[in-house]
Amino acid sequence: MLDEYLARIRAHRNNIYRYRRLLKSNLSDVERQSIEKRLIEEQTGLESLSAETFPLAFSLPKGADMPAS
Repeated sequence: MLDEYLARIRAHRNNIYRYRRLLKSNLSDVERQSIEKRLIEEQTGLESLSAETFPLAFSLPKGADMPAS
């Protein structure tokens, strides 16, 4: 199951890299809008899948100091 999630994460990441590379090329306005839309969809999908696959996140409260050793 984890392998499937990791494969899907990799696919999203690869698509994001590809779309970013395409945006650096010479595109028409319609092509650019389409690729930007797909890029946002891929980023959203990656964020969602990553949060689902790796639900734990640790953060320190703002202004918290690290304890002295």
